[in-house]
Amino acid sequence: MLESYQTVKEEGHLEITVQKSRFIGYIKRCETEEEAKSFIQSIKKKHQDATHNCSAYMIGEHDLIQKANDDGEPSGTAGVPMLEVLKKMELKDTAVVVTRYFGGIKLGAGGLIRAYSSTTSEAIRSIGVVNRELMQTMKVKADYSLLGKLENELRNSKYQIQRIEYLDNVEVYIYVNSQEIEEFCTWVTNLTNGKSIISYGEHSYLETLVE
Repeated sequence: MLESYQTVKEEGHLEITVQKSRFIGYIKRCETEEEAKSFIQSIKKKHQDATHNCSAYMIGEHDLIQKANDDGEPSGTAGVPMLEVLKKMELKDTAVVVTRYFGGIKLGAGGLIRAYSSTTSEAIRSIGVVNRELMQTMKVKADYSLLGKLENELRNSKYQIQRIEYLDNVEVYIYVNSQEIEEFCTWVTNLTNGKSIISYGEHSYLETLVE
């Protein structure tokens, strides 16, 4: 698993108009090629009447799966420029489809490249990019009487709560940097006067929005 990487925040779309042609950029985080293909097919089905549904995706820790499709546009004017945007923005596990409804004015090769690349980049910016950092999840099990104090102190600390489970005792799951586990355990022990049980959870990615 990668220590950290960037990808799109969520699925979304954005439409722009270039010389009377409508360009609709659809973006989705896809962790497998099958998921990317399924996403592309769903957009093609949604816009069966479109002039073109061009696509690109980049999948895998080391970007080993890269595909681009011009869907009838002149070779190299759509899919590849879209893929280049993903590469330039260093986005992993990301698929994009740009749907075009022809407006009657030919754009030429240069115009098409600019239109498809700008639709892709603007759609990504509107949706947002996140940095995913691999963290160790730590579980703090304590009596409900300590929950208020735990939540308040955690929200004002450098640590972030992943989730809280309300069982016989409350169980709080917290993202902790692997280098800071000992420091975290000491902090929680002091905070709860030793009245908590601290254990390891799973490794998980913490997402933060990239400005």
